[in-house]
Order: sequence, then structure tokens, then C-alpha cells
Amino acid sequence: MLTAINPKGIAAVPFYSQGIEAKGASRTIYISGQVGVAEDGSVPDSLAEQARLAIGNLNKVLAAAGMGPENLAKITIYLTDENRIGEFMQAGAGAVTATPPATTLLIVKALAAPNLLIEIEGIAVG
Repeated sequence: MLTAINPKGIAAVPFYSQGIEAKGASRTIYISGQVGVAEDGSVPDSLAEQARLAIGNLNKVLAAAGMGPENLAKITIYLTDENRIGEFMQAGAGAVTATPPATTLLIVKALAAPNLLIEIEGIAVG
């Protein structure tokens, strides 16, 4: 259903695709930005833990829709500190599906609360 589009002449990156073609998709789910907030409302200080929670929250929304990470066609990641991209990449390792989604990473000044360090939104098809 999802086919990666990674044309020659663009640097190959193993954890995202340059484009995704969704064939035969019957549903599209737009997932609001998920942040690193635990179920009890607590926010860890660690970017790595916030990243794991944000990815986990995104996956919970997918599961509630009867989908999984393999249905993600596009994700957008917002980080508040460009010096912590490597830390985010390590925390997100293993979250990539067989067909990595098209991905945009943005560095932003701040998120909805000062203690939030990361937010991830997605578009899933199935």
C-alpha cells in the first residue's frame, strides 16, 4: 500500500523516505502533534524519554484507529534544540518501519509548554 519514492541523485537516508505513494488507501488519519507527556500528565526532563513517549503516544493513536507505524505516510517532528538532534535520533532508533515515512524535522523556538522538548504529528493511510 505504501511505496517509498527515493530517486537517484538525492542522498539515501535509512530512517525516512523522500516521498511516499499511498495506493488503494481507503482511510486517512491525521494525527495531532503528540508530545512527551506520560499518561499521568508528567513530563520527563530527558529529551530521549520525551521522544519515546511522543512516539508511543503516536502509536497509541494509530492502534486506536486499527493501524500501526507501517501505515504512517508522513510525520513532522518539532524539536526545540538543534543541538539535540542526535539524541532524538538515538531515542527514535527502532521506531522506523520497513517503509520509513516521508519526514520533516523542524527546529522551533518553543512548544505549547516550556518543558516540552519534542512534538511529532503524523498522517497515516490504510
